[in-house]
Amino acid sequence: MLGFWIAILSGALMSVQGVFNTQVTKQSGIWVANAFVQFTALLVCLAVWLATDRTSFASLLKVEPKYMLLGGAIGTFITYTVIKSMEQLGPARSVMFIVVSQLIIAYVIEVFGLFGVEKQPLEMKKLLGAGVMIAGIVIFKWT
Repeated sequence: MLGFWIAILSGALMSVQGVFNTQVTKQSGIWVANAFVQFTALLVCLAVWLATDRTSFASLLKVEPKYMLLGGAIGTFITYTVIKSMEQLGPARSVMFIVVSQLIIAYVIEVFGLFGVEKQPLEMKKLLGAGVMIAGIVIFKWT
């Protein structure tokens, strides 16, 4: 049950962050805003790390495969694409497309067992659920 509430909080924070970042971009520039977002994230992470676990940064050298360390670089492009999509589509439409895209890509990763994720069977009810979400976007967009 805790995971459910954490996921709800995550979605809410992503929506608010996207709106904040889009507004900052209007008064600065997209790469300045993106750099500021990543820099402040670094500061918060370092502060929490200092206050809590202090795991050695050397443990990162043991991560295999090495491409798994690209999460932060991917985060830069996530911030960029969220800002651009919210700027062009508005928060509600943007988040709908983002969430459906996340769901579909996450399911593809599970079904094919990509990136070390445990492989899951393809289920028609999950495909149907994705289809219902896509239908919801169509209804939302044209109503």
